[in-house]
Amino acid sequence: MNRSLVLSILSEDKPGIVETLAATISANGGNWLESRMTQLAGKFAGILQVSVSDADIQQLTQALQALETKGIAIITSEVNESDAGGDTKSMHFTLVGNDRVGIVKELSQAFANHHINVDELETGCSSMPWSGDPMFTARGSLQIPEGTDIDSLMDQLDDISDKLGVDIEIDEKENTTAEE
Repeated sequence: MNRSLVLSILSEDKPGIVETLAATISANGGNWLESRMTQLAGKFAGILQVSVSDADIQQLTQALQALETKGIAIITSEVNESDAGGDTKSMHFTLVGNDRVGIVKELSQAFANHHINVDELETGCSSMPWSGDPMFTARGSLQIPEGTDIDSLMDQLDDISDKLGVDIEIDEKENTTAEE
């Protein structure tokens, strides 16, 4: 039987990290399924899902832990397939505004208050073209449980927009079911 692992990876950014990961996974019976990887502030960071047989899981886990000697830190977590949630609606959000302390805290708190799962989150800072002031952007994907009071959520997001001076938009994804 195959099992699924999720790996969290952190290393100094340098050539060959992905190749080292791929070679280690392949050589130890693993199958690379899905990943998100990036370079941020001189660090390589990523998350990766791997499928591996019961017979190879211990060997693969040990081989991944041994990559620490090459400066690649990996946290391994086995996926519990029974963790699937109920019916949800997939939606996207975007936020743009002057950078300031607390934007992600306020936004994530609003989502948590409504039991909304943040599937993906990407944030960034840049300079506003007309003033040079720092501009904060956030975008992501949400899983909104069936029965969520969307009007109440939008009211809370409008309050955050007014309080922090940011624009927040939410729209439905093309595919509106989270179950696969």
